[in-house]
Amino acid sequence: MKNYLSINDLGNLQEAVKEALDLKRHPYHFKTLGNQKTICLLFFNNSLRTRLSTQKAAMNLGMDVMVMNFGSEGWQLEFEDGTIMDQGKSEHIKEAAQVVSQFCDIVAIRAFASLIDKERDEAEVVLNGFVKYANIPIVNMESSVAHPLQALADAITLEENSVNDNPKVVLSWAPHPKALPHAVANSFVEMMKLQDVEFVITHPKGYDLDPEITKGCKIVHNQEMALENANFVYVKNWSSYVDYGNVSTQGTNWMMTKEKLGDAKFMHCLPVRRNVVVEDAVLDGKQSLVIEQANNRIFAAQLVLKRILEHL
Repeated sequence: MKNYLSINDLGNLQEAVKEALDLKRHPYHFKTLGNQKTICLLFFNNSLRTRLSTQKAAMNLGMDVMVMNFGSEGWQLEFEDGTIMDQGKSEHIKEAAQVVSQFCDIVAIRAFASLIDKERDEAEVVLNGFVKYANIPIVNMESSVAHPLQALADAITLEENSVNDNPKVVLSWAPHPKALPHAVANSFVEMMKLQDVEFVITHPKGYDLDPEITKGCKIVHNQEMALENANFVYVKNWSSYVDYGNVSTQGTNWMMTKEKLGDAKFMHCLPVRRNVVVEDAVLDGKQSLVIEQANNRIFAAQLVLKRILEHL
C-alpha cells in the first residue's frame, strides 16, 4: 500500500480488520519494522485521538515521530499553480511537500473542510497537494471529505462486538450547535458498504450526505422507525450538503437517548457534546463503545503504517 487516503485503499476490509486485531493482541510484534524510519504528523486542525493514537501506533512499530501544528507553527501555504504570491501566503505547497519528503519517510496530514466552498473542499486541496508534490507515502488523518483511520477503527469495534452474522447498523444524525464536516459520516458509509450488514442511514430532511457516497444505501427520515431492532447505533452530526455547510432548525429532537437506543450498542467517534448529541445515560452506560473505539484508533493506524512500511 503506497498511500492511505480512503478506506478503500485497504483492499479486503475483513482481512485488514483481522490483521489489526492481531496487532492489538501483539502490539510490539513488529517493533523493528520501523527502525530508522520517521513519520511526520502535520496538523492543520486540532486533534486528540488522531494525534496520540497515530503517535502510539508509530512507536509500537519502532518509528521516530515528528509533529508539527501547521496552523500555529508553519508558514501559510499557497496551493494554486501560477499564482503571484504578493499577499499573505509565504510558501508554496510545491516546495513545502518536497522539503518534508526529505525529512521523513511517511507524512500524515489532518486538514478539515472549510464548509464554505464545496468544490474546493471536495478537491481536497491540502491532502492532494501533498500527494502531488511529496515523494513519500501519505496518510489521511482526516481530510475535507474522509476520515479513513476512524472508519477502520469503527470496523474493528464492530467486529469485536458483533454477536450475529448480519447485524443491523444505523448511522443516526444528531443535533449540534455548530456546522460540522461530513468526513466521519462519509467514511463510515463507505466502510459499511464493504460489510455484510443491514445498514440504515437516518437524518432529518435537508441533511442528506453526498448522494454519490450514499448511493445504494437505505435512508429513512423517521429516526424512531430507523432504530427499530438495531444492534449498533452510530451517532454523528453533519451540516447540510446541498445547502453546503449550513445548519437548519430541523431535528432539534434527534438527540440520542437511552429510550431511543433500546438494546443497541452506542458508537461515536468523539469528541461529543453531552446532552446535545447524546444524553449522559447513554454515554456513561454499559452499551457505550466510545472508549473502546478510541483505543482501536491505535491499531487502525498501526495496521496502515505497517502495510506502508512493508513496501518502503
